[in-house]
Amino acid sequence: MSSIQAFAAARSPLSHTRAPRGASAARRRALGAAAALAVAGLAGTSAFAQDGAWPQRPVTLVVSAAAGGTTDLAARMISEPLAKALGQPVVVDNRPGGSGGIAAQVVARAKPDGYTLLVQYSGYQVITPLLTKTAWDPVKDFAPVANLLSAPQVLVVRPSLPVKSLKELVAYAKANPDKLNYASSGNGSLQHVSTELLNQMAGIRITHVPYKGTGPAMTDLLGGSVDLTITTPPPLMGHIQGGKLRPLVVTSKQRLPSLKDVPSAPEAGYPDLDVSSWFAMYAPAGTPRPIVDKLAGEIERIMQTEAFRKKAEELGAEAKFMGPKQLDAYQRGELARWAKVIKSADIHAE
Repeated sequence: MSSIQAFAAARSPLSHTRAPRGASAARRRALGAAAALAVAGLAGTSAFAQDGAWPQRPVTLVVSAAAGGTTDLAARMISEPLAKALGQPVVVDNRPGGSGGIAAQVVARAKPDGYTLLVQYSGYQVITPLLTKTAWDPVKDFAPVANLLSAPQVLVVRPSLPVKSLKELVAYAKANPDKLNYASSGNGSLQHVSTELLNQMAGIRITHVPYKGTGPAMTDLLGGSVDLTITTPPPLMGHIQGGKLRPLVVTSKQRLPSLKDVPSAPEAGYPDLDVSSWFAMYAPAGTPRPIVDKLAGEIERIMQTEAFRKKAEELGAEAKFMGPKQLDAYQRGELARWAKVIKSADIHAE
């Protein structure tokens, strides 16, 4: 018997509260109900104490992408130092497919005890639910824990296109209506909605060419079959450095250290072209707040280390921490923002 259980037994109202002789049946029932409530309160104290000792076994990070992608890299970057901080193994479980839906459902249906967590890509977390009917709700089914990485998009064009800045691209598109096209990894992808946002802001019409994944889209862009794309830096860096693609703008408020010669969106004249892919951790809804706060605190400490920041920079990303409340507010804002873009551009899923 634990010390808390012993204390509960010694002080239990069931042990020390007796109905006086001759008390009515109603009086005895009332005293019994009060005793039951008191014991329930002590049981709740015991449960909270157990939560305070979390974790007592391995923690699983369910990842919404295959090994090697940025979502997977974000999970693996945090898993090792987090395991050391928690004193338990942190296992990465890749569950790609269904535009993030397979992984999301696994975690949404998991017991909310802090042992099954989701590492999710923002395109799946805020774009997919706006375009298709999902078996999970991005707000109701999850407790935000922390943002791990953020990566702005980079607009790149084929080198033979006669433009060297975003201003020149917009002017070229206006002078040559319906001539330009852009590649994306599919209808409803962040690449798709990001370029449609640019179309709306600049008053231009660049035609969408959807592909089944970033790989085929990149192949045709490099081959000159399409004119441009907007996507995250990791798949672009080698091609930019090799002169096979020309970057025009980074869709963030500041320049990227890994692309220090490429202007930010405000510098290019489009301050509201602020588009970032983010990779965040979530727990099932109903996970005890002490567990969520402990996770967030350890993750914040890890993300402040030079080693983590350097790895993020090498990926063309940023170690941008957001805690539970901040991530929740940011996600809600992103859902509202992209809902307007999708409606205005009449974007539909495949």
